[in-house]
Amino acid sequence: MDNKQIVDEVALLEMKADELVALLQKGIVGKDKTRAIQERVYHALDNETVPQAIGAFTELDAVDDRLELLNEFEFLLSHHKLDSATTSTYLSQERLKKGVIVAIGIIMITLGMAMIIMPAPPYFEMFTIFHFNQNDGVTLMDLIALLIVFTGVYLFLSSVLKKQSV
Repeated sequence: MDNKQIVDEVALLEMKADELVALLQKGIVGKDKTRAIQERVYHALDNETVPQAIGAFTELDAVDDRLELLNEFEFLLSHHKLDSATTSTYLSQERLKKGVIVAIGIIMITLGMAMIIMPAPPYFEMFTIFHFNQNDGVTLMDLIALLIVFTGVYLFLSSVLKKQSV
């Protein structure tokens, strides 16, 4: 980010803060709602997102010297608030993402195989690429179904065989 963009964002933030203060001073909302807004602002300023906190540790992979690695690790642990709950939340999110991709891959494989096995309507069968005999052959729909199957296999294998990054 260049300095002009940072200055613009700071000015916008100050303007929005002034608008919020003006609205709260009008007294339209009750004290409970004001406290809830205050808690949301405190929470937004205090917490960093889990991927940002864990993302800082990925830079340690490039460090070769053990002493430098320990110093960097100590520095990161002192500046980023990580605990068991944070890391378990992050790991469960990553497992959920991987599980969804596996499920999508299995569904695509099943759908592609069903497209190959089940008979197609005549308007899909009219584009035959390779004829086995007068009435049978490889159609355009079969090739599209194979593409869907291979995509499902790729998604399944890439999510299952992915190297653990944590």
